[in-house]
Amino acid sequence: MTGPTLLPPGYSAFCHALYQSTRVRMQPGHHVELVENGSIFDEVIEAIRQATESVHILVFIWRPSEPSDRIVEALCERARAGVHCRVVVDPVGSQEVRGEHDFNPKVEQRLRAGGVEVHYFRPLSGRWFGRLFGRTHHKLVILDGKVGFTGGFGIWKSWQGQGDSPEEWRDTNVRVEGPSVHWMQLAFARTWQECGGALLPESCFPDVEPPQGASACFVESTGGSGLSDAERMLRMVFAAARKRLWIANAYFTPPRAILEQLLEKRKQGVDVRVLAAGPVHDWRIVRASQRSTYERMLKGGVRLWEYQPSMLHSKTVLVDDWLSVVGSVNLDALSFHRMREGSLVVVDRRLASKLETCWARDMSNAKEMTLAHGGRTNLWRRFARRTTQLLALNR
Repeated sequence: MTGPTLLPPGYSAFCHALYQSTRVRMQPGHHVELVENGSIFDEVIEAIRQATESVHILVFIWRPSEPSDRIVEALCERARAGVHCRVVVDPVGSQEVRGEHDFNPKVEQRLRAGGVEVHYFRPLSGRWFGRLFGRTHHKLVILDGKVGFTGGFGIWKSWQGQGDSPEEWRDTNVRVEGPSVHWMQLAFARTWQECGGALLPESCFPDVEPPQGASACFVESTGGSGLSDAERMLRMVFAAARKRLWIANAYFTPPRAILEQLLEKRKQGVDVRVLAAGPVHDWRIVRASQRSTYERMLKGGVRLWEYQPSMLHSKTVLVDDWLSVVGSVNLDALSFHRMREGSLVVVDRRLASKLETCWARDMSNAKEMTLAHGGRTNLWRRFARRTTQLLALNR
């Protein structure tokens, strides 16, 4: 999408609305590729081995596993070669009560011994109350300030494979080159500073000569009361839909305002579809809360599917044939109000077409919900939704 004649109808209005809502401008000059499921590890490791200046990783989940071993080896090799390798992990996502899968000390010690700088985001210090609040849910890898990865991935065994068995989660990520990598780097830098790290050198923010390429932007959100940037971004993306609005989301428990927006879009004739997590789920109460939304949406004409073979962990949006979102934002109260998140918003028909292909494949592994089969609200589902709302002080 390289010239004004190729820009879709509504592009300028969408860009203005997104900027006014999130203070982030769409910029041209991007190359974006989908990276699905376990391929994320191969792509990230290859990119790490090619880094010459810096490697930065910011993730919610990093636990001992085969993918972790491979990434640790690549990071330590680059650190020995003089590349500055910096890692931030969230202590909630990267530990378990039993200690069996703790990042600390099993992974941390190997990284530090190999010359990699490691920090924890907001250490818990033994506190349990409110441990899910104020976390970083980012999934970011940035190489030399020029190449970035984001999406739903974590560094653990669940993201291996092809998302077609209960042990292998289904997820979608992107590899991006272009101006948005600068903003991904800023998200890392601000988190790094908060953890006690030094200011990053200017070389971590190289000038990028934007070639012809897709328009995109990276929208970071830090939660808080009121409308977060994550929710603002999604509302603007949904509003841009004229023909199609397809949402794949791991924890689909959106606030009332977004549910009403989806129903209004359906009234306008937009093909609104939701692909949600199915029977393989890591939070039973969240799945029940998710299902509490089905009856109203089904009656309003929204079509719903649940992914069957494994845990659907993707967070993607496809609008018409030109607009896509891939990132870490779940459609739930925690993402909107209690987590640091980030999403790449992309205007590119080529990427939209690839995301449509992903949808077609996922549909073959999903079960459509109806009022007669799984779509009715019951007392347990109402209780679950109310509980998940209260836990994050959702509206």
